[in-house]
Amino acid sequence: MIKYWFTTALWKRVVLALILGVLAGVLLGDNAQSIKWIGDLFIRSIKMLVVPLIFFSLVSGITAIGDIGKLGSVGGKAIGLFLCTAAISVTLGMTLAQLVQPGAGLIISLPEGSEIPVPPDQSVIDMIVNLVPDNPVMAMAQGSILPVIVFAVLFGVSILATGSEGAPLARAMDAGSAVMQKMTMIVMELTPFGVFALIAWVAGTFGFEALLPLGKLVMLNYLGCGIILVIVYPLIIRFIARLPVVDFYRGIIDAQAIAFSTASSNAALPVTLRCVERNLGVSNSIASFTVALGATINMNGTAMYLGVIALFGAQAYGIELTWISYVLIALTSTLGAIGAAGVPGSGLVMMSLVLSSIGVPLETIAFVAGINHLLDMMRTMTNVTGDATVAVAVGRMAGEIDVKEYRSADDI
Repeated sequence: MIKYWFTTALWKRVVLALILGVLAGVLLGDNAQSIKWIGDLFIRSIKMLVVPLIFFSLVSGITAIGDIGKLGSVGGKAIGLFLCTAAISVTLGMTLAQLVQPGAGLIISLPEGSEIPVPPDQSVIDMIVNLVPDNPVMAMAQGSILPVIVFAVLFGVSILATGSEGAPLARAMDAGSAVMQKMTMIVMELTPFGVFALIAWVAGTFGFEALLPLGKLVMLNYLGCGIILVIVYPLIIRFIARLPVVDFYRGIIDAQAIAFSTASSNAALPVTLRCVERNLGVSNSIASFTVALGATINMNGTAMYLGVIALFGAQAYGIELTWISYVLIALTSTLGAIGAAGVPGSGLVMMSLVLSSIGVPLETIAFVAGINHLLDMMRTMTNVTGDATVAVAVGRMAGEIDVKEYRSADDI
């Protein structure tokens, strides 16, 4: 029995845990709260990996590229695709919200236990300045991912520019990356148990009745993410990477399952990296750099979601929006998505940045707080799939993808 468990593909065990978790939540009801600690323990074990994994993966990926000119080419292509897909996602979200009008005429009661997150007390300029850590060690200790990424990129570029003198340190970073990958594989075996507990808690605490008042908003969020998943990403895979779409989705399914169940891009990061390298054939240097960077700044599902919520709040409060308002929504949604941490619920805090820019009451946040986890799951899966999409496209353009391995994508 134990042997069969460990020889079964991880995504199949996660899907089984999802199904059993929903059933347990329905049966236990509010008592499902008593097993949530198992899910919390799983999330903590994942968070333990995130900072060292991102640091070692980014530095190792940069040094593995081996050439400053090539680094600029790879980074430019990746960031260009990240920004393009983010712009498409925000535009799609605002278009759907304008067509469906999810907030028009709704009378929404405040979900029990929901609280309005404290708005960030920093301006856009402050956010940009804070990208550069005044103390990188403190940034790592506090889990401030964006400053860690900035430091890791500068550190990797410096090693690359140093040449032979930096070679020993580059090998140390490679070793650190390999160790973190092995640790990740160990922690990932806890995934089905953590997923079971988290899903049981969601199903038992919120139930299906809690979704009725905001059912239109939930459907809109899933529709928008679905369009990104079945149209936007496949177009990139088919016409930019020039590769079969079916093989891509077969290769990334493990990461999608974990992203959906945990609602955390950071939680899915280790598995996304493994899927992109092992199943989709992208080289370690391209995969490490692109996926680690994308896990923080490539939040297409979140960008779309923030745009939808902004229009939802404006419609619910009867606020007329001008074209300048739509531009502000697009800009702040993109910036807010980039600044959002890859952990469950972070979009709620960044939402205040978008809403305040167009004068929508922050009480709108409380309206969606009760169902945020359900929305978070779908948009996180969209974010993670976008990371893999860009990694494959960049790997293909750089000539660093094993097409044979990609076409034979199989279970982890």
